[in-house]
Amino acid sequence: MEEQKNTFRRYKDNDSAHLPWKESIIEQDTSYKCPTYVHRTPPCQGSCPAGEDIRGWLDIVRGMEKPPADLPWQEYAFWRSTNANPFPSMMGRVCPAPCQDGCNRNEVEGFVGINSVEQFIGDYGLQQKLAFNAAGKETGKKVAIIGGGVAGFSCAYQLRRLGHACTIFDEHDKPGGMARYGIPGYRTPRETLDGEFQRIIDMGVEFKMNTRIGRDISMDQLEKDYDAVLIAIGAQSGRLLPIPGGDAPNCISGVAFLDAFNQERLKYTAKKVVVVGGGDTAMDVVSVARRLGHIKTVHEKDRTEYVVLGHTAHDVATAAKKEGAEVMLAYRRPVDKMPAAEHEVDAAQREGVSIRGSITPVEVVLGDDGRATALRVEVVEWENGEMKNTGKTEDLECDLIVAAVGQTGNLEGLEEYNNGKNLIDTDAYYQVRNKPGVFVAGDIVRPHLLTTAIGQASIAAQSIDHYLKAEKFERRPKVDVHHFNLLDKLKEWDMQPEDYDHHVDWGTDTSSFATHNYEDRSLHEIITSDKLFLGHFTYTPCHQRSETKVTADHVLNHFDERFEGLSEDEVRSEADRCMSCGMCFECDNCIIFCPQNAVKKTPAAKSTTGRYVYTDYTRCIGCHICADVCPTGYIDMGMGV
Repeated sequence: MEEQKNTFRRYKDNDSAHLPWKESIIEQDTSYKCPTYVHRTPPCQGSCPAGEDIRGWLDIVRGMEKPPADLPWQEYAFWRSTNANPFPSMMGRVCPAPCQDGCNRNEVEGFVGINSVEQFIGDYGLQQKLAFNAAGKETGKKVAIIGGGVAGFSCAYQLRRLGHACTIFDEHDKPGGMARYGIPGYRTPRETLDGEFQRIIDMGVEFKMNTRIGRDISMDQLEKDYDAVLIAIGAQSGRLLPIPGGDAPNCISGVAFLDAFNQERLKYTAKKVVVVGGGDTAMDVVSVARRLGHIKTVHEKDRTEYVVLGHTAHDVATAAKKEGAEVMLAYRRPVDKMPAAEHEVDAAQREGVSIRGSITPVEVVLGDDGRATALRVEVVEWENGEMKNTGKTEDLECDLIVAAVGQTGNLEGLEEYNNGKNLIDTDAYYQVRNKPGVFVAGDIVRPHLLTTAIGQASIAAQSIDHYLKAEKFERRPKVDVHHFNLLDKLKEWDMQPEDYDHHVDWGTDTSSFATHNYEDRSLHEIITSDKLFLGHFTYTPCHQRSETKVTADHVLNHFDERFEGLSEDEVRSEADRCMSCGMCFECDNCIIFCPQNAVKKTPAAKSTTGRYVYTDYTRCIGCHICADVCPTGYIDMGMGV
């Protein structure tokens, strides 16, 4: 068992100096400071590229934040989650969860399994056929969205909620973008993907398939027909190896390889495959290659590269003769420095992929027919983060080289937006510079995570809304996420403050026209672990999703989903591990430990999330104990002079 890290102590061994007098406590029977309740953004949310209110829906799942009457907690959590991210089932499966890396629970024993809870919430929404509703009032404004992937659909979702009409144009047969054509189905089951995209289409989003802007419809025409345009075409063009011989016919990109597989044209691959790269795309390529295998006798037209380039497609009957393929992953840094998720690396090795680190490609060795026969690599060493060449080379024999070393966009027909790197530059509001009314989001800005595309699309939707209303763009907050709003919560329970008339009452701490003793710093601050009372939390292991641990002997043709979701009981237990950083989670510590009985429970009729307790300032002596024992860092000694 890992040693518990909850070691917070206000006073430590050998402390001999008192605190500065301004931080000391008592003068006669009073203090210059009394408790105030301060809301800050938790690091999970601050680390989430989509800006989800993770703490909020975890508190719902655990039963702390109650749903309105007759609404199941699962559905309430679903609505809270999808306020920022309309794809919880998909993201719960494929997102590498930077939120978990940022989780303050790592300072106790390990992160909260956020993605597993999100998957449960998303699967519940699909099982119950929960539908999104567009805004009740249509604005009469029309927005064209170029690209039917996660970014395009996320923006359409947010715009429909605001009442704007949306038309999505996409050159593929089906919606999904990289979520469909770049990620294998055993990571994102197609029924899950289809259900979450269809739910947005059902909001009244028009969808035009097999239509490429710049070829079938000009950009000029689109700008004439619509009030605003969003470019969300993704980065679906891969880069080849920039070395001699890197353009050999059997040197292809990882993006193209996965696209052919996901379109079900690629049924098997070569006998010896070398994949270059260390990210998520590289891991998907090696895992797919091991599952596809190869056949001994291959006709020229059926070589992998010709299928990938779209010249032909594999015959199912021929594919029945498959055998295992030898797959190697080559990465220039040490294996433990690969950016891919650790469990993906472990799974690939277990499935029979050979992974080599600290080797960098220098040349593709060509045969007499011009095809690659080996990848020549140099063995390198790393010192203090710097690569040192050794001059030692070796040849990795192969029949196919797949480069998973980066992605770019295909801007054919949209050349005026090209920043020189086949990507598009944008301002802080995701509007194309010097092109009012044209916005951009997703991988075409910077190839990154699907959740990054969701977050960018949400901001772009807000910017488009301001543009359509001829409003000045508001300055984006320092912590730019979907924040919990106490006033919205109070309105939900019909407890909002009364209208304020300053001619009648200048205000006291009992007035009913204000929310007293509450400060919202969530737009500016992310709460760190040193502001928490970690000693409150006991060692509780994470509830991990069970994985179908496929071995090298059984990986061929194994396309079942890799992870099995948690049960309802497991999900609620996992949500209980959330420390609710920056928001009261109703532990009663401040009430129990207050020596003056100055901290009291808010009457049930007026109590809600964030307003569970209040302070009787006629009794408070400013002893600071409530702040010291608050596990979530929700109490600051800030009131007074």
